[in-house]
Amino acid sequence: MSYDYARAIQDVIEESIRPRAAEVDRAGAFPRANVGALADAGLLGLISAESAGGRGEGLGAAAHVVERLAGACGSTAMVLLMHYAATALIEAHGPKDVREAIAGDAHLGTLAFSEAGSRSHFWAPLGTAAASGDGGRVRLDADKSWVTSAGEADSYVWSSRPLAADGPMTLWLVPRDREGLSVLGAFDGLGLRGNASSPVKADGVLVDREDMLGPDGEGLDIALATALPHFLVLSAAFSLGLMEALTTEAAAHLTRTKLEHLGQTLADQPMQRARFAELRIRTDQVRAFLRDALAALAGGREDATLRVLEVKAVAAEAASEVADATMRLCGGAAFRKECGAERLFRDSLAARVMAPTTQALHDFVGRASLGMPLFEGAPG
Repeated sequence: MSYDYARAIQDVIEESIRPRAAEVDRAGAFPRANVGALADAGLLGLISAESAGGRGEGLGAAAHVVERLAGACGSTAMVLLMHYAATALIEAHGPKDVREAIAGDAHLGTLAFSEAGSRSHFWAPLGTAAASGDGGRVRLDADKSWVTSAGEADSYVWSSRPLAADGPMTLWLVPRDREGLSVLGAFDGLGLRGNASSPVKADGVLVDREDMLGPDGEGLDIALATALPHFLVLSAAFSLGLMEALTTEAAAHLTRTKLEHLGQTLADQPMQRARFAELRIRTDQVRAFLRDALAALAGGREDATLRVLEVKAVAAEAASEVADATMRLCGGAAFRKECGAERLFRDSLAARVMAPTTQALHDFVGRASLGMPLFEGAPG
């Protein structure tokens, strides 16, 4: 019997995620219980290979799960999004025991790319890897600026400058309990308040050479082929989930709120209907774009790379527009926390500033469309 991931995520949302969402946001607490519920439902191993014991589903399934989750609890959705991005890379280059742990829903991963010195330019790590003289081990030193699930994930897919080879980047699998790793303060953000996105410092962290993910110096190519497409497409799905939830809130407000002196609901007003239609159309445009990006990847189309670079920028900007329009359409009611719209509004602002930012993606799209190299400024 095939795994019904759509039913699984719906059940988890109704039983576990949605009832906790407001408290996760209020307290800014990492949603450990939610991650546990996702694991119990088999969703941490969703895209792990069947040969490793996973569900063997593809990016389309992950996009559906992240979309549905984002509309219920953005913090939990972002944690799972980063886990799937890390999983894609670990599946391609990670050790068997970690692959099997993820497939068995017993291991949470995340990405540790962005650094304080190069900020959103994730392709230009300043953190170093150097031979330690300790039995052939490698010393990692870095100041990571923002790591989702910092101190909570079981492992980090970690970027550094190469150990010895040429190239811009080398990747490592770093367990969270490695001596020398420290999380520099709790996350207290405007939105996604439970996603534990904090700076992480590596001060003489020792890893084995076998912890290298792929060849030395080839980390950027590996990330571009695995983690980045998952991150960009799933970020678009995340934004779409918020847009659907915002549109649902707007529709509920228009149909239940009455102008008693006219004997009409707000939905009876042509101007309000027209403003709502704009939300619906914008949301449907993003869904169509996301589906096309997934189809381009699945079919190996020539424009697949371009669609992947475009999709996060398209969805992130649209989500912020729909969120702002929903707040205007719902008026003062939207500012009340029990409505839920203001939490969705705050969560919607994150995607466009998460690396690669909308500005960076626009530059990538321009470069790709004009036949120019995608990156400049990566150390060699």
